Amino acid sequence: MFDDPLLLARLQFAFTAATHYMFVALTLGLAPYILVTQLRATAGGDRGRMTAVRFWGGLYLVNYGMGVLSGLVMELQLAVNWTGLQKMYGYSFGAPLALETMTAFFIESTFLGLWIFGWNRMGRWAHLSCFAVVTATAYLSAWWVLVSNGFLRHPVGFEMVDGVAHLTDPAALLTNPAATMAFGHIVTGTLLVGGAVVIAVSAYHLRRGNDPHRIFARGIRYGTLVMCLVPIPVAAFGGVQFELFGQAPPTSGQTYSASEIEAVEAAGSAVHPAIGPTADALMMGMWALMFFLGPVLLLAWPLGGLDRWRWFLAPLVVLPFAPYLASVGGWVFRETGRQPWTVVHHLTTADAMTPLSPAAAAISFGLFTVAFAVLAGVTYWLLVRYARRGPEDGPLADHRDREPAEAPVPAPTF
Repeated sequence: MFDDPLLLARLQFAFTAATHYMFVALTLGLAPYILVTQLRATAGGDRGRMTAVRFWGGLYLVNYGMGVLSGLVMELQLAVNWTGLQKMYGYSFGAPLALETMTAFFIESTFLGLWIFGWNRMGRWAHLSCFAVVTATAYLSAWWVLVSNGFLRHPVGFEMVDGVAHLTDPAALLTNPAATMAFGHIVTGTLLVGGAVVIAVSAYHLRRGNDPHRIFARGIRYGTLVMCLVPIPVAAFGGVQFELFGQAPPTSGQTYSASEIEAVEAAGSAVHPAIGPTADALMMGMWALMFFLGPVLLLAWPLGGLDRWRWFLAPLVVLPFAPYLASVGGWVFRETGRQPWTVVHHLTTADAMTPLSPAAAAISFGLFTVAFAVLAGVTYWLLVRYARRGPEDGPLADHRDREPAEAPVPAPTF
């Protein structure tokens, strides 16, 4: 394994992309719930709901910060390990990624900062508007990433000039079915991730009778509705993508002839032929579990089980593993199905990679894997820590009403 630079580079990108997606999924999944909760709190002057916004917003903030760090590291890896892709398709594949960077690091981060530091410093509707921009730009960032990824699977809207792809039809790039269908799948899938996390945290506190502001009673009901309504569109958006599997893109033939394409695909370059089917089975199994869990939760709702059945609430604490495993399994299945191509029928994975010695590839694999393992571990620890502390001790908790433990010592005057 360690003497094959291509295999190491592919596994490295798989690990880092899957880890980064865990942060992205929770960001996209939590944002709509926080936004709607703040809207209701702002419109009705509901202090309990505003406390909920601070609590869930604190978890969002921790996750977002680590997501930004992991995104920077992953972009560095993309630039270092895959220069062949950048040289040939930088003008087409790279353009949406550049727009995503500007969206996330300029607009989204700016308005998130205003939202974080704007509590009690700006009007309540202006404060709400800041998070509305954060939510919109989070989904816009995801869209740009999927436009780039969709181009790899179904390359459209370009022509080859001296071995370099030049974008000729931006509309075709933006309406690429590989991007639009994947976006619908990602949006609905991340809602399941957010709903599962809200259920898990709510179940933990409800088992302990800790819900003074009814934050967690409302949270587990929201998660129940998500689990009942969202799995079907998730499956629908995922299913329609199978139509593209094995389908030649409209630009096929510009780089390789039909016989050359057949020869490349016959040679293949899969890591292991069982990985794709295994990932598919994992994805289907987890989606099936969540599909049947929704009605069970809905049945327990009127019977009071969502608030009082400790035996029922206990296993819900580990529920977030199901949508995460399903999402990662689906991503692995989608990406391994594209092999041996990085850009289908145009650029092989081997040609997309930077020429690296086995030693350099092993060092890169080790450093990036350790970096992402640390980021994932720290994020998990912080999220669990603040989730268990509850709304009184979160990163955005309001401490204005707390009395000081000791009277302040008068400062000496001269």
